[in-house]
Amino acid sequence: MIETAKHVLRVEADAILALLDRIDGSFAQAVEMIFACKGRLVITGMGKSGLICQKVAATMASTGTPALFLHPAEGIHGDLGMLMKGDVVMAVSNSGETEEIARILPVIKRMGLPLISMTGNPGSTLARAGDVFLDISVKEEACPLGLAPTASTTATLAMGDALAVTLLIRRGFKEEDFALFHPGGTLGKRLLLRVEDMMHSGSAIPLVDQDMLLKEALFEITSKKLGITGVCDSRGFLVGVFTDGDLRRAIEKGLEALNLPIREVMAVKPKRILRSNLAAKAMQKMEEYSITSLFVFETDESRIPVGIIHLHDLLKAGVV
Repeated sequence: MIETAKHVLRVEADAILALLDRIDGSFAQAVEMIFACKGRLVITGMGKSGLICQKVAATMASTGTPALFLHPAEGIHGDLGMLMKGDVVMAVSNSGETEEIARILPVIKRMGLPLISMTGNPGSTLARAGDVFLDISVKEEACPLGLAPTASTTATLAMGDALAVTLLIRRGFKEEDFALFHPGGTLGKRLLLRVEDMMHSGSAIPLVDQDMLLKEALFEITSKKLGITGVCDSRGFLVGVFTDGDLRRAIEKGLEALNLPIREVMAVKPKRILRSNLAAKAMQKMEEYSITSLFVFETDESRIPVGIIHLHDLLKAGVV
């Protein structure tokens, strides 16, 4: 069993490596054809090839190339109506003679849509019909019967990924762009959520005057439930912070600390972050300084806080 599995992996690996010599002018032409497309990339294939086509279409769509999958059997029963001027079609068939694919080729040609043929048979109907031909032929299938599509579907998927990633780079697609198409995922939260989206603002910001006694300032810490309060001067400028941890350390020195002005026991030079920064940057900063809160400012020059963001807010939002 182990040797069989290793053989399968070797055959499929060889099938992918064999594609290296076929990344040539035709591949570049296919990339430019898709890049210049004013509509969508419509990918079609039958059976196991169709399943691979669905994955390639999904990868394309998530990396900046509008794409969809057209089932060729459904296509000849009405779904060809999803094709429109400006589209580019990529048809996939290892044999290049799949009946359902062959039956939709005349419609594609009649509509004047560019066709990229991806097949393992250079002399096939599909290969001859394409404006661009991509060779995905394999020396052998991993299936010992030579029947079940294995190495051929792996090669097809690899060629599709090569197209998608090349197009991603050709478009200058960035992480932020990727996140826009994945708003529900962790990456989307890391790259889309900003500090201002989850900060506490207005009356929810814990702030006290620097001349207030520590015992009076404790009410602000407990009432805002963030375990911290900012300390401001008469102009409203943030000059320090005082946390639950600072309170414990102050009491360890004697209860008389409760009667001191908070400015005498506060921590100076509080860490800060801008409201426009990504929430992920706030998380990074908290981890760097081993703190749980950051006061938020409008600009680097601002000294009056407009909000506060807590570690729990970031964890609750899934920014990890």
